[in-house]
Amino acid sequence: MPPPPAENRSGSLPDDADLPGPHGISAELAVRIPQLLAAMRSVGSGTELHQTLDKLCETAAELGGARYAAIGVVAEDGQGLSDFVHHGVDGATARAIGHLPDGHRGLLGALIHDPRPLRLADLATDPRSCGFPPHHPPMRSFLGVPVRVGEEIFGNLYLTEKEGGGEFTEEDLQILRVLATEAGIAIGNARLHEASKQRERWIDGSVAVTTSLLSGSDADEALTVVAERARHLADARAGFVLLPTEEGGMEVVAASSRADEARGAMGLVIPADSPLVRELLAGRPVLVDDATSDPRVRTEVGAGFGPSMMLPLVSDDRVLGALVTPRSIGARHFTETERTLATQFATQAALALRMAEAQRDRERLAVLEDRDRIARDLHDLVIQRLFATGMMLETAQRRTDAPAVRERLGKAVDELDVTIQEIRTAIFALQQGPADAPTGLRTRVLREINLAAVPLGFTPAHRFLGPVDTLVGETTGKNLVAALREALSNAFRHSGAGRIDVVVEAGRTLPDGTPGVRLTVADDGVGIAAGGRRSGLRNLRRRAESLGGSSWYGPGLGENGGGTSVVWEAAL
Repeated sequence: MPPPPAENRSGSLPDDADLPGPHGISAELAVRIPQLLAAMRSVGSGTELHQTLDKLCETAAELGGARYAAIGVVAEDGQGLSDFVHHGVDGATARAIGHLPDGHRGLLGALIHDPRPLRLADLATDPRSCGFPPHHPPMRSFLGVPVRVGEEIFGNLYLTEKEGGGEFTEEDLQILRVLATEAGIAIGNARLHEASKQRERWIDGSVAVTTSLLSGSDADEALTVVAERARHLADARAGFVLLPTEEGGMEVVAASSRADEARGAMGLVIPADSPLVRELLAGRPVLVDDATSDPRVRTEVGAGFGPSMMLPLVSDDRVLGALVTPRSIGARHFTETERTLATQFATQAALALRMAEAQRDRERLAVLEDRDRIARDLHDLVIQRLFATGMMLETAQRRTDAPAVRERLGKAVDELDVTIQEIRTAIFALQQGPADAPTGLRTRVLREINLAAVPLGFTPAHRFLGPVDTLVGETTGKNLVAALREALSNAFRHSGAGRIDVVVEAGRTLPDGTPGVRLTVADDGVGIAAGGRRSGLRNLRRRAESLGGSSWYGPGLGENGGGTSVVWEAAL
C-alpha cells in the first residue's frame, strides 16, 4: 500500500497529492464511492450558479460528515471574497453574526493567497487564525480545498466540525478534492449559462430602449425608460441619465429608483469643474468604488450610494450624455462582464438617442414647413377676404339710413378688425423659429399657447399673476414650460375641448411653506376617462415632485364641472 501524502494535522498538504490507486483504496473510501458518484451527478445538474453553490455545500457536508460547510468565492481582483455561501448555520444565527467573511484577513484570507488543501485538528492553533466574531458557533476541526474552474481559482470549499468531535481523515480530504473538481466543472457550466442569460437580458433591454426612443413617445418618458432598464439590468439601486448643459456641466434629466428615492435628483446639475464631468464628456467611463466617500463625487450626488458605474453615451465620437447606475453602500462591485455589457447597452442607447434626435428633427422640419404654408394661406387668402368683406360692410353702412342697421354693421366691421389683428398675431407666431424664442418665461408660455392654437383651432385664454419673469428660476421655468406643453397636448388629443384657460401664478406658498409657482390648465372637454392611460399625468407629477412640488387634476370649465383642470406647482 503506497504511503499517504505528506501532511501535518496542523498544516497544509501538497496541492498535487493524488488519490490512492484503484487497488490501494481504503474500505471506508470504497464504501463512500457510490455516494460520491451520486453526489457528483447531483451537483452537476444545476444551471443556476447560486443554486449550484448551495447544493455543493450541502453535499460536501454530507460526504465529509461535517456539521458546517461553506464555499468562499474569490473576487475578480483576487483580493478577498465576492460571495460566501454556507450550510449548517441557521438564519437566526447568521443574522446575529452579521457581516459574512470578506476574506481580507484570517485563515480564509490566507487560503485565497495560498490555495492549497488544508487540514487542521483545531482552528485556534493555526497562527493565521484571527478568531470568530460574536455569536459565531464554536468550530475546531477544519478541512479546506481549492475549487478550480479550468486554470482559474474560483474559490475554496471548507468543512468544519467533524461529526463526533473527531478530526477530518485522509479519506475525507480525497472525497472533498474529487467533489471540488466536479464542482469546478459544474460551476463553469453554471457560469456560462448565467452569462448567456445575462447577455440575453441586456440585449432585450437594448431592444426595449431603442423601441421606446423611436416610437415617437415623449422624450422625457423615453429617457426614463433608459434609466429604468439600466437600473434593473445592472442590479443597481438607482439609474440616472445626464445630458450636457450649455454651461459645460451635466444635468440629471431622468431618474429611476426602487422606492422613488432618486426623484429628488431630477434637475440636479453637476458643474463643469467636476472631474467626473470632465471624464464623461471626454468619452471615458468612470468606476467608483464608494460614491459616498469618493472625493470626486459631490455629497448631494453620491449620498447613500456605494459602487457606481458611469458610462458616456457616445455616438460618432459625440458625447450625447451619460448613464449612471449606482448600487447600495456595501454592495458588490461591478464585474468585468457587467461593465462590458453595460458599455454595449450605453452604446446602443446613444445610437438610439441619435436616431430619435434625427427623427424629431425631420418631424420638426415638416411641422415648420406646414406652419409656413398655413401662415402664407392665412396672409394671402384669409386676411384678404376678411379685409374685402370689411370694406363691403363699410360701404353698406354708409348707404343705409336705418340707425340700428348702421350700428350693427359698425360692430361687425370692428369684430373683423379684431379678427384680422388676431390672425396677424398667429401668423407672426407661426413664422417665429426656435432660435427666435426669447428667454423670458412669460414669452415662452405665450409661444407655447400660440403653437397649440394651430392644432386646437383656437387660441387658449391666458393670465399671468405676479412677477413671473423675475421670480421663477431657470430650472423651474423650463420644467413649467414642459408641463404646459404636456397639458396642452393632452387637452388637444383627449379632451375635445372648445375652451382652454391657462393661468401662471408666481409667488404662491407651497404646503411646506416654501415660495412657488402654480400652472393651471383648465378645459371644458369630456374629462379624463375612467381606466384610461395616465402616462402624461405621471410625467407632470414626476416633474413637479422633482422640484419640491406636486401635480393633480380636478373639475374643468364645462357645465357642472365638466372637463378637466390640471394643476402643476413647484418651488421657485
